[in-house]
This record gives sequence, C-alpha cells and structure tokens, in this order.
Amino acid sequence: MITTKSQQAFQYFNLLLLFLIGLTMVLPLLHVIALSFSDAVAINRRTVGLWPVGFTLENYHMIVKDATMWMAFRNSLTITVFGTLMNLAVTASLAYPLSRQEYLFRKPALIYILITMIFHAPLIPNYLLLKNLHMLNTLWVLMIPTVISAFNLFVMRSFFLNLPQELLDSARIDGCGEFRIIWNVVLPLSRPVMATMGIMYAVANWNMYAQAIYYIDKRSLITLQVRLREIVITDNMGSSDVTSDLQLLVSPEGLKMAVIVVATIPILLVYPFLQKHFMKGMMVGSIKS
Repeated sequence: MITTKSQQAFQYFNLLLLFLIGLTMVLPLLHVIALSFSDAVAINRRTVGLWPVGFTLENYHMIVKDATMWMAFRNSLTITVFGTLMNLAVTASLAYPLSRQEYLFRKPALIYILITMIFHAPLIPNYLLLKNLHMLNTLWVLMIPTVISAFNLFVMRSFFLNLPQELLDSARIDGCGEFRIIWNVVLPLSRPVMATMGIMYAVANWNMYAQAIYYIDKRSLITLQVRLREIVITDNMGSSDVTSDLQLLVSPEGLKMAVIVVATIPILLVYPFLQKHFMKGMMVGSIKS
C-alpha cells in the first residue's frame, strides 16, 4: 500500500506516542521490582533506580514466613478461580438468550439491565440485604453479588449476535436441544469473548477490596488486597513467625514493594496465554452490534 509522507509521519508520531505511554507504565513497575530486591541500606539512601542495589531476597523471605499473607493469598485465589467461573457461566447463560430473536421479553430485559448500569443500590440497603441472607463473613458475599457485570453482558451478547444463525438452525435440525447447542456449538466458537471476559472478571475478583472491607470482619477471610493495605499503612507484617532479626534486615518500603509484586504477578502470568483471544474478543465485542 502506497503511503504519503504525511501518513508516514503520522504513523511515526503514533509509534513514538505509544512508546512513551508504554514507558510510563513499564518504568514504575521496573522500579517497584528493583526496590523489592534491594537491601534496606540502598532503599533508605534512595539509590535504587530500575535495577536492584544490594540484591537480597529478605523482603520475599519475610512474606513467605507470614502466615496471614498465605491465608489472604488463598482467599483471593479462591475468589478469583471460583468467582470467575461463576461469572462466565451466569453471564453466558443470560447473554445467549438475549441475543436470540426468538426469545420473548428480550428488549424489556435489556432495558432493565441497562438501568442497572446507570443507577446503583446504596451501600446500606445492600448490606442489610446480604445480612438478611446470612452471607456476611463468608467468601460467597464476595462472589455472588458481583456474579454478573452489565457491561460484560452487553459485550458477550454482541459477540453472540454475530454467530451464524444457519449454524444454530442446522444443529436444531440434527436434534440438538438448546443446552447442547450452547455447549457443543456456541461455547467452542466463543473462546475469544470468553477469554476476554475471563480476564476482566479475574482481575476484578483478584483486586476485590471494597466489598471485603464492607462485608467481612473475620480475620480468617481477609483478601490479599486488604492484607496489602495493612502492610502499606502499618509497615508491619504482624506475624509471630517472622523474627525480629529478619525485620531489621528489611526496609518497610522494600517490603511494601515486594507485597505489590506478589499481588501483581499472578495476573501478569495469566495474560500472555490469553492475549490472542483477548484482543480478538475485545475487537469483536466493541465494533459489532
């Protein structure tokens, strides 16, 4: 394709702009990682840049020795895995019928769902409802109330709308029921949007913080983000398994950075495996009706 000089200049400008934006995201992360692997002397002297100074693993050693951190990690992992599976199942179960022309009350249901994106129930009525349902101080309170996102529902519905109707009709002619059509035809074709929604739901579940503060006060059910806040504010791991000698070898700033790395790495490890499907799902769900 032939491009003019002005088009080439515009492309170079876009590349430079995106490169600079990328640096604003990558450099702070590299600095955080460098701090997490640096010793207390270098951190206190503020000599750490993008590379560790006085390389040490004591910050991570202190995290590993903290029983509360492992408990919070387990809770967040449970919420992320089971919550995301529930999110995908419920969202797909509602998005599919809303994408089919033959289902009644499709338009009124879409209007009601759209209203929930504009108006939200206040916190106190939500709290009283969950209390009456005996869901407080359980992990279910962090999964069931947020089991479906209206925005993700519309994106998934948009994807389902573009599935070939002829393919679904041929499955019905072959004797497939609706559940079998969904399982054997719709879901295998929906890997891009399922991967996209899976990442979005998983990130939201992993970063669950406000709901954990509002609805949970049992120490054994705190999430990783709540534990991270405690460390950032108090500068203390608060575990009897951590010796005072080890606490003297670490800097509160380095400890905070190590906890941030531990809380971020799981999501960063998942994304590369779903990147191809994620990009395709976002494009299809955003440009088609």
